[in-house]
Amino acid sequence: MLELIAAAVDDRSARGIAGAVSRLVSAGSLPGGARLPTVRELAAILGTSPTTVSQAWRTLARAGVIVPRGRAGTFVLESAAPTVGGARRYRRVTRSPGRIGRDYSTGTPDPALLPDLAPALARIARGNLTTSYLDDPVLPELEKALRARWPFSPEAITVVDGAMDALDRVTGSLVGYGSRVLVENPCFPPLLDLLELVGAEVVALPSDAAGVRPDAVREALTTRPVALYLQPRAQNPTGVSMTEHRARELAELLAGTGVTVIEDDHAGDVALAAPVSLGRHLPASCVHIRSFSKSHGPDLRLAAVGGVAATVEAVATRRLLGPGWSSRLLQAVLAELLADPATERTLAAARARYTARRERMLAALAARGVRAVGADGINLWVDVADEQVALVALAARGIGAAPGTPFEAAPLDGDHLRVTVGLIADELIEATADALADAAQG
Repeated sequence: MLELIAAAVDDRSARGIAGAVSRLVSAGSLPGGARLPTVRELAAILGTSPTTVSQAWRTLARAGVIVPRGRAGTFVLESAAPTVGGARRYRRVTRSPGRIGRDYSTGTPDPALLPDLAPALARIARGNLTTSYLDDPVLPELEKALRARWPFSPEAITVVDGAMDALDRVTGSLVGYGSRVLVENPCFPPLLDLLELVGAEVVALPSDAAGVRPDAVREALTTRPVALYLQPRAQNPTGVSMTEHRARELAELLAGTGVTVIEDDHAGDVALAAPVSLGRHLPASCVHIRSFSKSHGPDLRLAAVGGVAATVEAVATRRLLGPGWSSRLLQAVLAELLADPATERTLAAARARYTARRERMLAALAARGVRAVGADGINLWVDVADEQVALVALAARGIGAAPGTPFEAAPLDGDHLRVTVGLIADELIEATADALADAAQG
């Protein structure tokens, strides 16, 4: 066992040792109940100090991977479950600086551009949608509509309570303490918080205008990751939508590696780009998440999960011991909306309005010497000289924006703000651009 652990350790820090041992546990190489080497034995073979190994053991014990049993030794637990972490990045993004008249920090859609739910609610209000607690978790009419819209043919499909619920449950099924995962950089802060919570080691991938860079993925695959997380359309915060050519390039690199691709299509029908997915090329290695919060309404709290049957069915089965299913009333409302031509017209109008706001603000900022990106979706990623100075300057003018630092999976060149341009009224574009330019330039 000493040789097995020593061969797995490529970083001899306490965190590196803890991560290596946890990956061996997750892979089954160190089975539950196995007795681990003593601190001094492992320190000697690794050529590091007993203090470093002791710290690694304490980390693993806190995470529920191993358990010390006094003179009997230290043992691998039968079931390892991490217990530490928190939503620290997400709290920074959502923390209000006080009374803000125009808050563009939220990342939420413009309520005025959402479909009207009243007609759909009226049509389904009298129905009895649940006959048993063991009914299928997805209404048949909704599943049919989802499969017709899916970017590839999924082995299985289910519905959960929003995109973050989906990410949480899929991650719980696939990622263990010490698992290496690949993410975009910058990245959605709640995902980074979630990965920290489960004890994953994050490998940050830079992107260009077509999506995650293939050369970065090729290099990162040498770390033996278990998952790649992507937002294929209107990436939050940069607004990048992956091209079909880039999806093929990434699929070729990932084929046969055992990496599961987890796609969060968070923008859904408000994205200007057509649906794109690595699942078209790697259907047996992809889990695709489709959110309806930004397009049809945040309070629907619904997202669909489709792809690899083992993962999707694990999510649905685990929910039987929790909420059971997502509200069939809300599912019926969503099914009505997806079949309603008036809703399609509303969504088309919303896409056009969001596009006009993005393009006007990007042009206004460029004219003022400020660099920003946002080719799709409802957000802009704005370069600033100093993040904190810019936030304070905007707050003094009654404007809120999200700090860029929580989005960083690894340090970026320069400071940034995320601005939800989709919330900026047409008549306020120029005035807001003035404020942003003054704040950006310090």
